[in-house]
Amino acid sequence: MEDAGSAITSRLKLRDEYTDELREYRSRAISLAVYTETKMLRRSVERCLQVAVEVCLDIGRRLIAMEGFRYPQDDQDVFKVLAEEKVVSALLLIGLQDFARFRNLIVHDYAKIDDARVYQLLKTRLDDFDAFADAVGAYLKD
Repeated sequence: MEDAGSAITSRLKLRDEYTDELREYRSRAISLAVYTETKMLRRSVERCLQVAVEVCLDIGRRLIAMEGFRYPQDDQDVFKVLAEEKVVSALLLIGLQDFARFRNLIVHDYAKIDDARVYQLLKTRLDDFDAFADAVGAYLKD
């Protein structure tokens, strides 16, 4: 059984894989029209975003358990706990909580997915995943 620290490290590598894949999809989605007209691209982006968020949530939960931080009430609260403990910044918290809401939508209310919103996340918000990984890595080094 892997310890929390090595589990976090392996999840960070998995996050890298999904983020790299999303960047490849971003280069293929040259416009909203191309994105919405390409079913395989849309579904791939949706799934990769979902898993990338879940990986971040998993990392957050493991770090919370490892450090003995307060127990989060829901997915958004995972990131709030990390902000309270100065693992992530208040500015990054906003983006991470938005991703948590998006993940819940895509998993539980998938009939209401807004392609324009997904496209916007793909085009403008992938750096939040990098900032999260950087923040966790910096915290673990301290």
